[in-house]
Amino acid sequence: MNMKRWLALGAAVVLLVFSIGLNTVMALFKTDFFSNFDSLMSTEQEVSEIVLEPGDFNKRIALLSVDGTIQDVGSSTPWTTVEYDHQNFLAQLEAILNDDSVQAVVLAVDSPGGGVIESAEIHKKLLEIKEKREIPIYVSMGSMAASGGYYISAPADKIYAHRETLTGSIGVIMQSYNFSELADKVGIKFETIKSGAHKDMFGGTRPTTEEEKAMLQEMINDSYEVFVDVVEQGRGMTEAQVKKVADGRVLGGSQALKAGLVDELGGLEDAIASLRADYGLEDAELFEYETGFGDFTSLLGMKISSFFGPSPEERMLTKLMSCYDAPRMMYLYGEF
Repeated sequence: MNMKRWLALGAAVVLLVFSIGLNTVMALFKTDFFSNFDSLMSTEQEVSEIVLEPGDFNKRIALLSVDGTIQDVGSSTPWTTVEYDHQNFLAQLEAILNDDSVQAVVLAVDSPGGGVIESAEIHKKLLEIKEKREIPIYVSMGSMAASGGYYISAPADKIYAHRETLTGSIGVIMQSYNFSELADKVGIKFETIKSGAHKDMFGGTRPTTEEEKAMLQEMINDSYEVFVDVVEQGRGMTEAQVKKVADGRVLGGSQALKAGLVDELGGLEDAIASLRADYGLEDAELFEYETGFGDFTSLLGMKISSFFGPSPEERMLTKLMSCYDAPRMMYLYGEF
């Protein structure tokens, strides 16, 4: 590295330190530093509320969002973020369950689906809200609300979708790579010590036997029937009506409307306006939850991330956190 590059790097570091210091000092002047020190330095996620449309605080509408693959891959930190934070979303649902001021929920879904367990957890919590709080839940589908994305939408009182929305994909999938032939070609030998004949089934190191495929198919079929039941109960359809389109196919918004999987064509604003009119909530406050960290921690994380950008290690870690090595049943449309 030549002298000009060293000077440029040094200047950049000085500017970074100065910027962090200036912003920190300004933050301290705006707050009671000593009484709020723990809050400023917090690395724990803090949930707050943002008012989107002012109104009656005693009659509020909560806007929730499920954006991305529905998998529990951990929570965001000041230094890295996850696309979808499952535990955080469940906490939001729990907050609504215990907040009498919330009189309705609008759920914005833009997801290809995800894990069987995670989807079931959301579905269960939504049913609990409906049964215990007796409040309406409307769904607004984005560009995609497929498989698990539809699974969590099914309990809604009314579902809105765009004409271009990809939805449906009712079914279960389990995939794995089988690289045993490639290993043979390059001279790799797998040495496996196992307690039973099927301990390494569907692990990719050997072909799956017909008996093992039958075992896995039985599991898939059980979860599929659960999915069908969820749609039956949520949409008030018969088993035959559901299974007519429950072969894994994706549907556009117009097709889903004809099949009875959605109620109206429209966007998020249409869903909110309809909910207000249907339940006399024209004057209700509309809000959403926001998750963040302590002021100083967020500032420091933002400054460092924006200056250096994600490292190759961070990008690799994020990718690893978004996938699973072991095969698992998924309510998912698209590639793993």
